[in-house]
Amino acid sequence: MTRFWVCVAGAGFFLAFLVFHSRFCASRLPLPLHFAFKISWRPEEALYRLDVDWPKYSEYFTGATFCVAVDSLNGLVYVAQRGDNIPKVLVFTEDGYFLRAWNYTVDTPHGIFAASTPHEQSVWITDVGSELYVEDTGDIYIVDGDGGLNNRLIKLSQDFMILWLHGENGTGPAKFNVPHSVTVDSDGRVWVADRGNKRIQVFDKDTGEWLGAWNNCFSEEGPSAVRFTPDGKHLIVAQLNLSRLLLMAAPPVGSIGDCSVISTIQLADQVSPHLLDVSGKTGAIYVAEIGAKQVQKYIPVKSYSSSFGS
Repeated sequence: MTRFWVCVAGAGFFLAFLVFHSRFCASRLPLPLHFAFKISWRPEEALYRLDVDWPKYSEYFTGATFCVAVDSLNGLVYVAQRGDNIPKVLVFTEDGYFLRAWNYTVDTPHGIFAASTPHEQSVWITDVGSELYVEDTGDIYIVDGDGGLNNRLIKLSQDFMILWLHGENGTGPAKFNVPHSVTVDSDGRVWVADRGNKRIQVFDKDTGEWLGAWNNCFSEEGPSAVRFTPDGKHLIVAQLNLSRLLLMAAPPVGSIGDCSVISTIQLADQVSPHLLDVSGKTGAIYVAEIGAKQVQKYIPVKSYSSSFGS
């Protein structure tokens, strides 16, 4: 017992010596003799938390939930699911109350997007292996992975004319391997989750010019979904096989650079987040989980403006 307390006292004396030494003596020592010594007890601050009350009743999920879309203008959340003899689209309020189910004609929904203005409301659904984003101007951006066969990024006008297209399988710039999700930022850049190549590629929305790519954050798993927070300062990225969400810093105008992960949200094992959407009003994240066969909602721990800055 005496030996134990002697060891404890010795360890305490050694730590005290290091602190005293680093404060008063380290600056006078040659560089090779300096110590790097840091103790931190504060865990990473959680920026989002799971809303356990969303939805109010989960028994409405009867298939594999592949995608989700938020209509922030009308406070609605659309969920598309796959399965036999089930409704393919479910509609909830942003607070989690079930409203209705509809559209039995969709066979294998993959992507869904809600486009709303004060004058018009529309819901877009893609089948099999494609996903889309509809810009405020009415232009349509589609990524078509289709199991790795098509590998295309297409921009369409409001009358469905092709404005530009990238459509080639490969690993080089503007080539794809199962492109999986697409979104557009307020600075005129198109962001594509190039899942099979483990990167996000960026294009000019007007010309289709390739602007750069992020790949340094995806060594383990490629991105399956990408969306911006309402202030445009961060991207929310899903990684399906890791059951993980990443909060990443958006680059300034004129620069793509490398990606930087601000925070992570680790979901339960085999939840498999497929596609996601973000509320333009609250910043809440709605995640379609094909493994868990449900949609979950994550809300900012603080108010949106105080969490990420104005």
